[in-house]
Amino acid sequence: MASAVERTDDVVREYLIYRGFTSTLKHLDVEIKADKEKGFRVDKIIDQLQQFIQGYDLAGLKEYWSYLDRRLFCRLEDVYRPTVNKLRTSLFRYYLVMVYMVFHIQTFSPYFSRQWADTFLVSLHNFLSVLFQCMHILTPSPLPAFSKISLNSVFDLQAVKAKDPTASKDSKMTVTVEPGTGHSRQKRHMDHEKERKELFSKHPQQSSEKKAESSDTETQPECETSDVPSNQARVGGEVGGAGAGPEQPFIKLSQEEYGEHHSSIMHCRVDCSGRRVASLDVDGVVKVWSFNPIMQTKATIMSKSPLLSLEWATKPDRLLLLGSGVGTVRLYDTEAKKNLYEMLIDEAHPRILSLACSPSGTSFVCSAAANMSRPGSITETVPRASLPVSGQLLLWDTKTVKQQLQFALEPGPVAVNCAAFNHNGNLLVTGAADGRIRLFDMQRYESVMSWKAHDGEVYSVEFSYDENTVFSIGEDGKFIQWNIHRSGVKQSEYSLSQDAVGPFVLSGYSGYKQVQVPHGRLFAFDSEGQHVLTCSSTGGLIYRLNKGESGLESVLSLGGHKAPVVTVDWCSAVDCGTCLTASMDGKIKLSTLLAQKP
Repeated sequence: MASAVERTDDVVREYLIYRGFTSTLKHLDVEIKADKEKGFRVDKIIDQLQQFIQGYDLAGLKEYWSYLDRRLFCRLEDVYRPTVNKLRTSLFRYYLVMVYMVFHIQTFSPYFSRQWADTFLVSLHNFLSVLFQCMHILTPSPLPAFSKISLNSVFDLQAVKAKDPTASKDSKMTVTVEPGTGHSRQKRHMDHEKERKELFSKHPQQSSEKKAESSDTETQPECETSDVPSNQARVGGEVGGAGAGPEQPFIKLSQEEYGEHHSSIMHCRVDCSGRRVASLDVDGVVKVWSFNPIMQTKATIMSKSPLLSLEWATKPDRLLLLGSGVGTVRLYDTEAKKNLYEMLIDEAHPRILSLACSPSGTSFVCSAAANMSRPGSITETVPRASLPVSGQLLLWDTKTVKQQLQFALEPGPVAVNCAAFNHNGNLLVTGAADGRIRLFDMQRYESVMSWKAHDGEVYSVEFSYDENTVFSIGEDGKFIQWNIHRSGVKQSEYSLSQDAVGPFVLSGYSGYKQVQVPHGRLFAFDSEGQHVLTCSSTGGLIYRLNKGESGLESVLSLGGHKAPVVTVDWCSAVDCGTCLTASMDGKIKLSTLLAQKP
């Protein structure tokens, strides 16, 4: 319906431009802008409702919903009236929540959950989408007859019935308008169901998709839309983004933007509780912000010396580790907004490339490298492979703020680009500039195995869900799964594009190009380790990890970015999975996903 109206508007606009009716064209644009039905575009209607809510315009919100009720909802069968009432109640409750949040009043605390708000918006979106999908579009052959058709007959979902479903192929649809009286409620309901089945039989590929479970929550029964017709799965797929299919594992409930940075992002991490995010840009500015229930900056950290790395402490999770370019690591309290300690790591290796805090919170590992190893931004004329790389891997005690030991890096001192602990902190895996992956036993503090993993540097490394393997991304563009019980044995290997691996390129005016080597995490897993989030030129990409030779299967594109995404993170600490994608233009997109369980 929306596409048909939009095409019709375009045709009329082209005709007016061709005839030179500029005054009429201006009136048409004004009328389209003031159109309350928004050309039957569901996203525009949802945006209008949210504008009233965000502007605290209760009168406008009530008037707009009343208009939708008079124009659309009142024409539905009686069986859908409870669903409309539930959506109306949830809409006004959503308004109250937004108003009371300004004054930090927790009267409606059960409805402060981001999951409830996102689920309600998806339910309303699905309901309107299915409503417009069920509407019949009359397509008469002669243009003069168009003006004779009653607009009410287009919107009437109860009275219009197609006598010949195949007649639409010849653009000669025959319809009859039945009177509303003389039929029982049961017969009208049967006619409506028959009509709906005839409509959906034209789209068999859509009806086979799974129904979106966006309204199946126990704490928010007001948002249930079980009475909505069955093509809700197709609409849910549209909300999710790209290519929703029968096995679509996620629905993208919402995507918000954090735009407080003014330069390219280097790191972006969620804390262990899933309540706060810390992001670092190439200018050395750190932002600590929350996103539930609303996106809000909690602290801004400015530094005279350049900052190169960050990591959340695990216990307590309010502490943040910041590595600089002058050989220091700072322990920052995000709640008190002050520095607790500043540790001098190594003057000979002043660049703190990576930080990893143990799950127990008692210690952390830091990688210190020489100045020439990894600049924050390089030009196309600097060959990175020929640069000598030297570094150290050190273990520090968080409580005593003293160095415990220095790890032996065989065959020689090398800059470690990334490090990660397993769930209990007994194992540490690192990826270095010499292309080698090293696995350390943290009970004996020694390397248990090491192997050549990539041609070029190792950019990012993580343990798998079962911790029997590790995954790595390297400069050679490969995404590899390694067996940690057999040194150097590949479980699987996948090739990724430069958009997912780097170096990342942002083109500007007059042929200018900004090139940035990877610093932060390049991939992240979901809570069950079955899907992986990677970078791309337009947003995050989610793949399904398939066993064997079937490779990576793309399941969802998050999108939303105009510049290359350089680092990602995936938090599953909350009910809805939260994906973070940060790009070279300083924008961070927060995408809330709803997992569809098979």
